Amino acid sequence: MTDARPCHSALVGAHLWVVKIGSALLASDGEGLDTSRMADWCRQIVALAVSGRRVVLVSSGAVAEGCRQLGFVRRPAAIHALQAAAAVGQSRLIEAYERAFKDSGRRIASVLLTHDDLANRERYLNARATLTTLLDLGVVPIINENDSVATEEIKLGDNDTLAGMVASLLSADLLVLLTDQDGLHEADPRQHPEAPLVQEAAAADARLDAMAGKSVGHLGRGGMVTKLAAARLAALSGTHTVIANGTTEAVLRRLAAGGQVGTLLWADLAPLDARKRWLAGHLRGKGEMHVDTGAAAAIVHRGMSILPAGVTAANGTFRRGDMVRVLDVGGSEIAKGLANYDVSETRRLLGRKSSEIENILGYVDGPELIHRDNLVLL
Repeated sequence: MTDARPCHSALVGAHLWVVKIGSALLASDGEGLDTSRMADWCRQIVALAVSGRRVVLVSSGAVAEGCRQLGFVRRPAAIHALQAAAAVGQSRLIEAYERAFKDSGRRIASVLLTHDDLANRERYLNARATLTTLLDLGVVPIINENDSVATEEIKLGDNDTLAGMVASLLSADLLVLLTDQDGLHEADPRQHPEAPLVQEAAAADARLDAMAGKSVGHLGRGGMVTKLAAARLAALSGTHTVIANGTTEAVLRRLAAGGQVGTLLWADLAPLDARKRWLAGHLRGKGEMHVDTGAAAAIVHRGMSILPAGVTAANGTFRRGDMVRVLDVGGSEIAKGLANYDVSETRRLLGRKSSEIENILGYVDGPELIHRDNLVLL
């Protein structure tokens, strides 16, 4: 699968990188942090920084290391045990990175985020400003999900997703997802060793879904499915993604030199503006609106707002200003946006004309259920 679009050689010009290192690389099968590997990746990151590039590191490994320290054989299902493991492991993880970067004199900063931090517009902008300031100061931000306080409702779900959100947040040039696989293959290489590697493809290519499979490790939550989803999220901001094997010799240096390593998933859409990027970064809505065929076509093809007349159902717990998923008649998510009315009010307006809103509700807060300025297509 190739196309006359950006190739690996084009990555030489990538200035702002987000590099994500997965649990399978950092803490293989619960054996503890691999400090020699960490030191190697950190040397490569320093080399990128010396060459003028700006690098943000998204690192898994806290829960896996905490599980090892606490004697857990598998990642716990109970949320409080997961939080305890994260709290124990995070300090060990950052301590290991401090040692790895020490010889280079490069300073690091630990930044913990939850979905709630990025779903709130003010906190989203604060996170962006903090990370940008750290980069301006020559500091390497090391980001992890704040598992020690996150609840099931606000957890990002995996650090691939977190990395995609950070890439979108910063409008990064390149997202690098380092894993224990050589990249995305046309079939699971553990079951089909002969399956060819996908060298380059558009992140949005629907054919990739079947190739990604459903593989998930027992200490991590990611797999090719989440990596593909992260690449697509990053692509909304014009960020290209490379999925590569973190054990490949000098993997980051080779990518910086334009070497053909891993799978390049290029962004084939014009980058969204800042507000739309924030909207796209919302992963969990508070509810759904179902639209009819005519409304779906108007939304997708003409960029129209969502009017009451085209909405057939509404469910969830959303209030005014909450993120809502927009589903077509087949149940596919076509967009998401910020609701002008809460779910109970929306239900009263289903199928009605905008001119009737004031008579039905006693007030009007706009003729749309979701204005197109607060709507992003998926």
